Amino acid sequence: MKQLFTFALLVWVVVACQPSGRNTDPLRTEIQRIVAGKKAVVGVSIIANDGKDTLSLNGDRRLPLQSVFKLHIGLAVLAQVDKGRFTLDQTVEVRKDDLLPDLWSPLRDENPNGGLFSIAKLIQYAVSQSDNVACDVLIRLLGSPKAVETYIKENGVEEIAIRFAEKEMQAEWDNMFQNWTTPKAASKTLQTFYDPEGKRLSKRSYDFIWQTLRETNTGVNRLKGRLPAGTVVAHKTGSSGTNKAGLTAATNDIGLLFLPNGEPVIISVFVADSQENEATNEKLIADIAKATYDFYTTPAKE
Repeated sequence: MKQLFTFALLVWVVVACQPSGRNTDPLRTEIQRIVAGKKAVVGVSIIANDGKDTLSLNGDRRLPLQSVFKLHIGLAVLAQVDKGRFTLDQTVEVRKDDLLPDLWSPLRDENPNGGLFSIAKLIQYAVSQSDNVACDVLIRLLGSPKAVETYIKENGVEEIAIRFAEKEMQAEWDNMFQNWTTPKAASKTLQTFYDPEGKRLSKRSYDFIWQTLRETNTGVNRLKGRLPAGTVVAHKTGSSGTNKAGLTAATNDIGLLFLPNGEPVIISVFVADSQENEATNEKLIADIAKATYDFYTTPAKE
C-alpha cells in the first residue's frame, strides 16, 4: 500500500510539474469569426507561451509557399556559410541576363547592368525585399531548389517541397503548387531556427537572419497591418498574384511578433485559393495577427 501511495504521489508530482498552456479556445473562436464567409482557404498556425500554446486552422493543408521560401533559401545559404563553403562578404556576380524584366526585383531596378554583390546583400535583397533575381542567384549558389528542401528536412521539418526557383515558378501558374508547405510546418521552421539553443546556425548567422527578417519591408498590411505602432515583427511574405479567373492562389505572411514584454509569438497565415480582392486577403492576415496580439496582451481570466 505504501509503495502504491508513493507511486501515485510521484505521478501527481510529475503531472503537476508539466508546463501548462493557456486555454486558446477564445482565440480560435475569434479567428473562425474572422474567416467566416470569406471565399478563401485560410491556414493558420500559432505557437506561443514558450511553446506551450499551439493553435491551428487548416494546419496540415499543403499550401503554396510563394516567396516565403526565400527565408528557407537564406537559412540554407547561411548553413553553408557556417560550414566554410561561402562567406557573407564573398561577392557573387549578378549578370545582366539574370535581370529578367518580368520578375519583381529592386536589385535590378537599382542596378540595371548587374554587378558584384556580397552574399549578405543578396540575402537581404531576397528576404527583406523579396527580390526574385537575388533569390535565384542564391539558389544557383546552392545548386538547386531541392538542396533547400533537403536542408530544411534535415532540420526536422518534413512537410515542405521546394522544386522550382522563381523564374520557373512564375513561368507557369501550376508550378507554384510544387513549392508548398503546411501552416504547422511553417511555424515549426520558425520555432526551430529561432531557438538559440538549437545551434542550427552560428551566432553571427543567427543574428543576421533575424535582423534581416525584422527589416522586411513587404506586406505592410499583413501581419503588421493592425498591430500597435512600434511592434517588432520579424517576418517573410509571399504572394502569387491573381489569374484571369480572378483566383489568388497565395497571400502569405509568416513570422514572429513580439509582445510588449519581449515574448515572441510565432504565427503563420496563408490565404489560398481566394476569390476575394487583395485588400481583403491582406486584412484577413492583419485581423488574425491583431486578434492574436490582443489575446496575449490581455490577462487570462481565472
